[in-house]
Amino acid sequence: QVQFEESGGSSVQPGETLKLSCLTSSNGFRLLVRAWYRQAPGKQRELVASIDRHGNTNYAESVAGRFTISRDNDKDTIYLQMNALKPEDTGIYFCQGAMSLNELHLGKVYPTWGQGTQVTVSS
Repeated sequence: QVQFEESGGSSVQPGETLKLSCLTSSNGFRLLVRAWYRQAPGKQRELVASIDRHGNTNYAESVAGRFTISRDNDKDTIYLQMNALKPEDTGIYFCQGAMSLNELHLGKVYPTWGQGTQVTVSS
């Protein structure tokens, strides 16, 4: 069973940076596409960024140019570098995985989620 362990969240001021990490259990290598989601208070969970095993990335329009997703396959870990943070970036950030980009966009991700890591951006 794949398990996700997110970390790195904190409370910061607008314009500051954070780097999130997600350690995946050893079975995570089967998930060829990795992704970060976030859930803002009172809103649905949304896809923020994704990366395939070749390093090809995709970003939500709201974070493009500010966030960078990366992965270390040897460590079964993905990262989310977040720059120029805005109050609207506030939320709980989760990592996930899927067998393909197509399945990711169809919502066919791994059935269990981690606890997530809280990011709060406020002055």
